[in-house]
Formats: sequence, structure tokens, C-alpha cells
Amino acid sequence: QVQLKESGGGLVQAGGSLRLSCVLSGRTFSSNYAMGWFRQGPGKEREFVAAINWNGDRTDYADSVRGRFTISRDHTKSTLYLQMEMLKPEDTAVYYCAAKLALIIGTYLVPEDYDNWGQGTQVTVSS
Repeated sequence: QVQLKESGGGLVQAGGSLRLSCVLSGRTFSSNYAMGWFRQGPGKEREFVAAINWNGDRTDYADSVRGRFTISRDHTKSTLYLQMEMLKPEDTAVYYCAAKLALIIGTYLVPEDYDNWGQGTQVTVSS
């Protein structure tokens, strides 16, 4: 069992930047966790944003954020990051990090792939 805790959300103007963090804790020693960021806007379904494999050498992005967002991880801090640049009002959502114990090294792009979720952090982009 692992726990995920996001932070870094807030209110920002369009064109601005934010960096989200997600700390992974619990029974993670020697476990291979692939991780991802998802978001859910008002009245919308949860959607994929970005994913990273266990050793951090492969990433995937939704088309809507590619070139603006960067996912990364620091194993020494057990932390996942999402650097968000050139934010748009349509990026407004609750952002969730997720972790999957991965037997195969890879990235996972759908919510159903993940076993563990944080509680989310609100990102609001004003126009």
C-alpha cells in the first residue's frame, strides 16, 4: 500500500507557470512504480495528462499539453513533478497523481491502469 500527496496547485493567469509535486510514501522500497498525472475539469471525465516509467527514461503526454508540460521524477525524494508552462484557461482542473506497481517497464495512459491515487490539487487558470 502506498500513499500519494499532491501539492503546488493554485490560481495563475493565462500564460503563467506552476509546478506540481507528488510525494510517494509507504511500502515503496525496491518496488517499481510507474506514475502519471491526470486531471478532471468541471463537468468532465478524468483525463490523461502525462506519464513516466519507473526509471524515468520514458515519458508520454496528452496532445493538449505536449510542449507545455514536463513530467519528471526524483527517486531520492520519492517525488513526481509536473512542470506546467504557458497555462491556458482550459487547463483548469483538479490534478491527480497516480502510481502503478509495474511488472513491465513502461508508461500507462488510462486511469484504469493505476492502483493508487492522490486526493488531487486544484489548478485554476484565469483569462
